[in-house]
Amino acid sequence: MTRSLITKFGTHALVDLFGATHLADVATLRAALLCAAERAGATVLAEHFHGFPDLSGVTGVVLLEESHISIHTWPKEGFAAIDVFMCGEMSIEAAVDYLIDVLKPNKHLIKRIERGATIETSNPSPLGNS
Repeated sequence: MTRSLITKFGTHALVDLFGATHLADVATLRAALLCAAERAGATVLAEHFHGFPDLSGVTGVVLLEESHISIHTWPKEGFAAIDVFMCGEMSIEAAVDYLIDVLKPNKHLIKRIERGATIETSNPSPLGNS
């Protein structure tokens, strides 16, 4: 059996932070996501952040020419869910590493998904027929 990668449209990192800091601070989170985009080599098109009442969380997104970085936080639980999706030759690792450094979680989990990746499989017939 032969397998080959046909297409990849981008890479998506799903990052869960546990015990993180600054999770109710809109200004810090905005600056962190913008700097993460810069460190990845991405081009920022727009950004929007919203802090919820009683410091119950922040939702933010940085729209990139190469896709997006978003964050959703639950400060009381010390949890943040971050998505970093980028196309092209951007450095997702640089963006994720920077966000981890700034938000200082006790624990983090990262799931990396290749978006649009197609695997072509060929199984040669034992009789030589296709």
